[in-house]
Amino acid sequence: MITEHDPQTALDTRFSSPDATTTTWLEGREGLAAAELYWLSTVRRDGRPHVTPLIAVWCDGALCFCTGPEEQKARNLAHNPRCVLTTGAGVLHEGLDLVVEGEAELVRDDATLGRIAAAYGAKYGEEWTFQVRDGAFHHDGHTALVFRVAPATAFGFRKGAYGQTRWRL
Repeated sequence: MITEHDPQTALDTRFSSPDATTTTWLEGREGLAAAELYWLSTVRRDGRPHVTPLIAVWCDGALCFCTGPEEQKARNLAHNPRCVLTTGAGVLHEGLDLVVEGEAELVRDDATLGRIAAAYGAKYGEEWTFQVRDGAFHHDGHTALVFRVAPATAFGFRKGAYGQTRWRL
């Protein structure tokens, strides 16, 4: 589990402006928590990549997201939990793009699921209210598995005064 202290931080000068400085982990973590949309990259059994947009929340030191058990991303993660989550400004000359590499862990503990469900409601509103039972989210007759990805390595790509920061956690 990620701690809230600063990880090992490095600026990659090969991809940074001469005057660039590292982005703090606090700023990176706040950006991960505030983003509304993320892109999840997983790998199919045959090695082909799969990328899909989704919503997620920062809870207990990790990005957390949910998906139906039969969806491609859930099947991919059951076979190979390694994944990448990305988010960013979607523009070239300003903002901070963020990348999180890690392993998706299936969350089954109802107390933890309750905290994640509360984070969804607080961030995305009533439309994203989940009932927690039997180790999953339930909403409108559907069941969703919940995964958490604690960053192993994360990257911040600052634009404007371009700077590429790597955080090792």
